[in-house]
Amino acid sequence: MSGIADVARLAGVSKSTASRALTGGGYVSDATRRRVQDAAGSLGYVPTTSAVSLATGRTNTVALIVPRVNRWYFGSIIEGVERTLIPRGYDLTLYVAEPDSRDRASLYTHFLARKRFDGVIAVALEPDDADIARLLSFGKPTVCIGNELAEIATLGIDNTAIGRMITQHLLALGHRAIAFLGATPEDEPTAHDVIDRIAGYRQAMSGAGLSDRTRIHESTLTITDGYAAAAALLADVESRPTAIVAACDEIAIGAIVAARRLGIAVPSQLSVVGVDGHDYAEMFALTTVEQRPAAQGEQAVDILLGMVDNADAPARSTIPVQLVVRASTAAPR
Repeated sequence: MSGIADVARLAGVSKSTASRALTGGGYVSDATRRRVQDAAGSLGYVPTTSAVSLATGRTNTVALIVPRVNRWYFGSIIEGVERTLIPRGYDLTLYVAEPDSRDRASLYTHFLARKRFDGVIAVALEPDDADIARLLSFGKPTVCIGNELAEIATLGIDNTAIGRMITQHLLALGHRAIAFLGATPEDEPTAHDVIDRIAGYRQAMSGAGLSDRTRIHESTLTITDGYAAAAALLADVESRPTAIVAACDEIAIGAIVAARRLGIAVPSQLSVVGVDGHDYAEMFALTTVEQRPAAQGEQAVDILLGMVDNADAPARSTIPVQLVVRASTAAPR
């Protein structure tokens, strides 16, 4: 196996110069750096992380904290973060901090406390989360995707505006019996997002003079729970709504499947709208608000690495969204 001495010999430079050229640990002319990099490439030599860290004071690693990995939204963020880090020479360390996990505390007190990273991207931290103080105590650049948090650079969408937008879309079509599906337990990741979407739904209904007709039903943010909740909601013909505002696309997809199995035609007998821009949205002809979580992951990396390089970070970046109207919504008959 080739070492730094072999690279230096092939490039015609000293070992210290070769080391500086490959780790960025000091000045080397561009021509020399290219010559050393070419030599290293031809020999298949890659400097170790510890060598780079010793020379630069950096680990070239970013820690990503998510509450789940088995949800489309979180998986998409992970993809966006990873594909942005790799071309920039950074490794990704993934930590799953499930809200109900007994290991959650040790994640912060042990693993993250080692500080083997240059910065942190945290997803779906709640404003009153005690872990925020722990993150700040590490003294590392930190970006949060989701809720607006004091002292941490955050980016996310305006969930209240989104809840209002999709409800107003249904109101404009002529719907008046509109139910919200997806109120979640407080310990559910993104629960605060859903609370804000419910607030937007209430605002739109109130603006249309329908405050007394708001209907909010529980469901976790999954297709299976969306199916079960919608099946229960739609079973009573007398109280059945003509439209459903779903807290996310997975709930909306579950609702569409439930309606079909009950013989309810979408959209002629029931309109359904979701939030996310899920990969399955087009397959189900779902009207939805696209929030592009992968792009949120990409932008979080840009902000974080700018902070690592001592750039100022915006306190809050709001991601633009788009209402995509498909065949799951129509005027009531």
